[in-house]
Amino acid sequence: MTTIVLAGGCFWGVEAYFKQLKGITDTSVGYVDGNMRNPSYEMVCNGQATHTEAVKVTFDPDVVSLDGVLDHFFRIINPFSLNRQGNDIGSQYRSGIYVENDAMKEAVLAFLDRRFENERSRVRTEVKECVDYDVAEAYHQDYLDKNPFGYCHVNMNLAAPEEKK
Repeated sequence: MTTIVLAGGCFWGVEAYFKQLKGITDTSVGYVDGNMRNPSYEMVCNGQATHTEAVKVTFDPDVVSLDGVLDHFFRIINPFSLNRQGNDIGSQYRSGIYVENDAMKEAVLAFLDRRFENERSRVRTEVKECVDYDVAEAYHQDYLDKNPFGYCHVNMNLAAPEEKK
């Protein structure tokens, strides 16, 4: 199994989207790329913690490739937007891809070059090593399963039926 951390706005929708896909074996929502360990949601919201909301995605590369995971990610976010996804505005909603190692980082950067070609310089999605992912509070985990009418900026229908579990 392979793990990658993806930040694309409110983590509820990003998690719900990835959970429906073939090859995704586990997800959790949390905070990454910040100024302290184990921040609370309130600390992230009020700016005391400088993290972005993110989803740790574990996937089976025999079922869905890294490129496939990234393709899905860029279906549901605006990579050209800085500190905003949908109606979510602020640095906690910046987009990012947080990787396990240098080889994965190089693969992600190569994907971005292929995917965005002439628009690559406009991409605001950061790519960094994941050094500080902290799991969010329990009430955020699987939030849209527990609250099916909860807020979500992600269109769940962007995954084709054959891509879903």
